Amino acid sequence: MKMNDLAQYFRLISGKLSSNIYAGIQGQSNPQQLSFIRQLQKEMKVKNNLDTPLNELEVVVFDLETTGFYPEKGDRVLSIGAVKMIGQHIEDNHTFYSLVKSNLPLSVEISTLTNIHEDQLREAPDARDVLIQFFKYAQSHILVAHHSKHEKSFMQKMTWDLLKTRFEYRIIDTSFLIRLSDSSMKSLPLEEVCHKCGITIKDRHHALGDAIMTAQIWASYLKIAQKNGYSNLREVYEHLAKL
Repeated sequence: MKMNDLAQYFRLISGKLSSNIYAGIQGQSNPQQLSFIRQLQKEMKVKNNLDTPLNELEVVVFDLETTGFYPEKGDRVLSIGAVKMIGQHIEDNHTFYSLVKSNLPLSVEISTLTNIHEDQLREAPDARDVLIQFFKYAQSHILVAHHSKHEKSFMQKMTWDLLKTRFEYRIIDTSFLIRLSDSSMKSLPLEEVCHKCGITIKDRHHALGDAIMTAQIWASYLKIAQKNGYSNLREVYEHLAKL
């Protein structure tokens, strides 16, 4: 067994990888990429989305398929899916989807759940390229996700490992608007919220399919928020702070 194979073996049996799970398979960021990231971070710092009317608010709703729940223990991103929205309108003709390259084994359980296979991951784009392309797609818009702590933890890890910079996007969880209708509602699986909203379950555990259903949930509760007199995110934040 070669030294590299031996190192990978010990990582796998321990359930953990090195601090950079993408090490050894990525190139270096080029100056254009670094310049783009710096400019994007500047835009996010000065952009004020809190006072944008809800019917004009631009967001990117996204979802990750991953090998597990713990990026610091070696779980990794398998795919990213996203769709853009303006107010309640879903731009379903302008979506983002990509698998993320990996040469590591994939468990039967995860492969069955996501319908993603090892041979597809071996042929997929490098993680850094996928991340940059996602940032170019999202620009400086707010991100929306269901159970967003999961997405945020993986994006933070991936961004630091690959670009050595912080992930500075604002991510809003769907529960942010759901709480306006029911402040006691606990976190529910995506399919249960879809059932409550009358949304058809389609392509579950596919990153783009889940992103589209999450966008439909966001649109449903955004409509309720506007109907109840909320004009922008600042008013929603101020109301929820009182609960």
